[in-house]
Amino acid sequence: MDWKKTLMYGSFAAGAILFLTGRRPAGMAIAGIGVATLAAEHPEKFQELWQRMPEYIEKGSKFVDMASSFLERLGEQKSGGYRNMPAAGGTRY
Repeated sequence: MDWKKTLMYGSFAAGAILFLTGRRPAGMAIAGIGVATLAAEHPEKFQELWQRMPEYIEKGSKFVDMASSFLERLGEQKSGGYRNMPAAGGTRY
């Protein structure tokens, strides 16, 4: 695998991880590096990606919604948590 493919795949993966962990601006910037590398290396694939972008955005937003609702349900089921722990001074704040 050459360095351009590694850069593309790595930046897409890092961008997705950053996006899902709440660091959306950084995730978009890192994913942008992958898109720019894809456009420079394979203009025909970039053209196809550009044409299918609405489909990818819809699927991505559905995935983010599902992950978010899953994490919310997981947080609701977990009793206690760090927010309900007493503070050292006996008060919450």
